[in-house]
Amino acid sequence: MNQRQDYYRPPQQFSVFPPVIKNLLILNGLLFMAQMVAEATLSTDAALTTVLNYMALYPPGAPDQGVTLFFQGEVPGFWPWQLVTYSFLHGNFPHILFNMFILWMFGVQIENKWGSERFLTFYFVCVVGAALTHLLFVSSPVPTIGASGGVYGVLLAFGMMFPNQPIYLYFLFPIKAKWLVIGLGVFELYTGISGTQAGVANFAHLGGMVFGFFLIQYWRGKLPTRPNRVMRW
Repeated sequence: MNQRQDYYRPPQQFSVFPPVIKNLLILNGLLFMAQMVAEATLSTDAALTTVLNYMALYPPGAPDQGVTLFFQGEVPGFWPWQLVTYSFLHGNFPHILFNMFILWMFGVQIENKWGSERFLTFYFVCVVGAALTHLLFVSSPVPTIGASGGVYGVLLAFGMMFPNQPIYLYFLFPIKAKWLVIGLGVFELYTGISGTQAGVANFAHLGGMVFGFFLIQYWRGKLPTRPNRVMRW
């Protein structure tokens, strides 16, 4: 008789562009192009700018005179879908390039290790967790955009799974993944409290890492509530 499998067994086949990573790259790229089109046609394509404005994350109760994503039209205010949709918009090309490169570089190994369904769940838990944390600590009416909350969660997962794997900063200076993740967490906490990085959602980055940490600990059976199948690596 077959023994019951009480732990999660991920797929073994490796892919350079697994499904979730590939589709996240495509969707983020398409919406960034939509942003460029909207910026170039502000006076003629109000519908596109309105849709994109409603995708950015606004705090509940944002004043009518607050700032919008494209600096025109009424302030959309907070809507539940913004907890996810804000992560598909970016401020400029370096912003999306950095986020998508980090997502691909570190996320590929994790999705291949966990499987696409589990990785997809993890990524969007981090995205939503980052948004909730940002709204808890920041009340500015300025809209929040970017995939950094999910990306920082992916970085945390990589540091937990491969703590001693060297990461080359600027492709020159090696540092173990665990120290990189700890350093990033401390830096985001310091800059978030001190306010030394204006325009950067530091608490969103921290929120992505914190929510990601607790989800991993839940999957590993380290919390009082345990899943039906414990994840091992």
